[in-house]
Amino acid sequence: MEYTIKHVSERLRLPISTLRYYDREGLMPLLKRTETGTRKYSETDISWLELVCCLKNTGMPIEEIKEFMVLCLTGSTTSEQRKELLEQHKANILGQMEMLNRSLEMINYKLKNYNKIGIFHIDTY
Repeated sequence: MEYTIKHVSERLRLPISTLRYYDREGLMPLLKRTETGTRKYSETDISWLELVCCLKNTGMPIEEIKEFMVLCLTGSTTSEQRKELLEQHKANILGQMEMLNRSLEMINYKLKNYNKIGIFHIDTY
């Protein structure tokens, strides 16, 4: 089955401009087009976009996503490189989560003790 850009935009809750941007940036190399240039998305394209969104939403730069995509298209000979890239990205995410958890702890402390310590009071918790 094939889908229009409007359908994919609604399904993935992404602006059409973002879908066009990803295509222009080369993140959709297997995307088919009609004779008039209209994009035709397959289920595979949508699955790929979901992965692109996952990587982008977790902080992977577009250039690294492109690198990952090229490795995927190259085939099984790059499976170890892809795994390493994903493991590094996972480590980055875990580091971000640790920092966010520490920040959340401080905010929770400040909120719990808000009336005691005041808004401009700096202390350790």
